Amino acid sequence: MKSTKFIVADADKCIGCKICEVACHAAHDNLNYTVGAQYSAITPRLHVMQVNGKYVPVQCRQCEDAPCANACAIGAITEVDGKIIINEKTCIGCKACLVACPFGAIDLRPQIHNGEVVTQPRLKTLQDADENKSVLVAYKCDLCAENETQACVAACPENALRVYNALDDSKAKALQSALALHAI
Repeated sequence: MKSTKFIVADADKCIGCKICEVACHAAHDNLNYTVGAQYSAITPRLHVMQVNGKYVPVQCRQCEDAPCANACAIGAITEVDGKIIINEKTCIGCKACLVACPFGAIDLRPQIHNGEVVTQPRLKTLQDADENKSVLVAYKCDLCAENETQACVAACPENALRVYNALDDSKAKALQSALALHAI
């Protein structure tokens, strides 16, 4: 069985403070701004939602046989070490992955390079349009692929987030079954 890890939230513990969103953005923002020096919008790879009076972060479940990867016609979404990764340099922002994701965990954002929004010329036939438009790319939780720990999990003041490992869970269940059989 392949290791499938993803982040789960305990809705009974989450207070909706969105510190996980800020931590996520900071972990993926290579510019390391200080407080008050952030000029671009915060673009976390998870989003805290309120449903029936409870808060819960929504993010990628790192699906096995990921529908988003299967929907990507150019192969910009791949599985790397058990994580579903979007190659932002390859992504063309077609939105096929957004439609395919069963969890609504993928968004589009302007592509950033060296702290600047990447733009491209608009079609000349559009009237009253700016000369350039932002290049949009898909983005989602990558389990902080470049770090040892997940920023949102580490930052949560209520310990409402944790990394779930399906492989560890299946091993634990198998061990419980074996011990139960041995006790008979």
